[in-house]
Amino acid sequence: MSLSDSSRGAALDLTEFRTGWRTVLMAMLGLGVAANASLLYAFGSLVIPLHNAFGWSRGELQPAVSFLFGGAVIGAQLVGWLNARYGMRRVTVVSLLALSATYALMPLMGRSIVWLYLMCALLPVAGMGTMHITWTHLVNLWFERNRGLALAVMLSGTGLSAMLIPSAVTWVIGRWNWQAAFLLLAFLPVVLVLPLVLWWMQTPDEERASAAQHMTRATQRAGLVFREAVRSTRFWALNAGLSLVVAATVAMVSNTVPLLRDKGLSAADASHIFGSFGIALIGGRLIVGYLIDRLWAPAVAAAALAMPALGCLLLSTASAGQTGLLTMATLLTGVGAGAEFDIAAYLVARYFGMRDYGRLFGVHVALITLAGALSPWLFGYLYILTGSYTVMLSICGTAYLLGALILLPLGRYPKFDSLNLA
Repeated sequence: MSLSDSSRGAALDLTEFRTGWRTVLMAMLGLGVAANASLLYAFGSLVIPLHNAFGWSRGELQPAVSFLFGGAVIGAQLVGWLNARYGMRRVTVVSLLALSATYALMPLMGRSIVWLYLMCALLPVAGMGTMHITWTHLVNLWFERNRGLALAVMLSGTGLSAMLIPSAVTWVIGRWNWQAAFLLLAFLPVVLVLPLVLWWMQTPDEERASAAQHMTRATQRAGLVFREAVRSTRFWALNAGLSLVVAATVAMVSNTVPLLRDKGLSAADASHIFGSFGIALIGGRLIVGYLIDRLWAPAVAAAALAMPALGCLLLSTASAGQTGLLTMATLLTGVGAGAEFDIAAYLVARYFGMRDYGRLFGVHVALITLAGALSPWLFGYLYILTGSYTVMLSICGTAYLLGALILLPLGRYPKFDSLNLA
């Protein structure tokens, strides 16, 4: 297979979207309310209110994101097994209810910051069925020709979170208090997503439809077995490159609003500028998703993931009065963040197939989640040490560039056939 699969052409396969649009919409909203999206994008707006309410310093608050990602590592390893044993629909319904209940309990936290760490670790375990593993697996089963674009649309749910949640959290805190922010986050899973899961969540095998709607079992199961894939240097190169990108992205997401506040912007202005992150995340994700269906995905990925490095440079040099440059910097960072999970889900499916996709993507999610968990510890320490975000921006810019370059040697897509099937 050539590096650019020109046989795909530029046209969309509307048949796939006619049969799978419900799955994409449901997965997009489900991903947007998942703990690793909703709390992560709310966190920057919660830092100063939590500091004012409890006296916790920024250095003490940053590890809360690490506990959030640490809990996601546990959830990522459990959810694949639970989905296989009990079915994705049951696991997802229970997870949505548990996630909402955990958020609703957070206003009852005590004054010790250990309570915050504990609740942040519990959130992704409670809501494990709303993680990327479930939603990307489901969309990969429904789409083949336009898999990249379908994943991009679905993964834009995190862009909606990045665009809407910071401002919404800032508004409810200003109108009521910090407790209202957690109640807002508790409201979203059961109101926006749970009804759709109850109505629409099915795999192609479960959907009684025409042959045009039904993907073949061979297409779904072709690929490497787990033990073969984890011995591949491609698998670990993919993990290494995207782990660097995720670590940098987590640092930027959780620190951009406080960074802008330090430059002298108000809470509302900082949140509005950070809202451009969500717009870029969605736009970048859709463009990258369309292109990786038609061009060699690692090259597209490298170009997209290099853009946030320029964003880091602009954030380091622009002043509070240069709101245009600050917005552009946030937009560039959002493009790279938007591309990452779309690229990861697509590359795992293309290079290793769907036979053991759930387990392989679970390993990938666990590794990048560990990188995301370590990131706030490092950058929280650097902030305490230096009192500024300059060093963080330099490290993040370098990480984006290295992550982009590591993907380029992945090589041609393998072609799986009946010999790969059980």
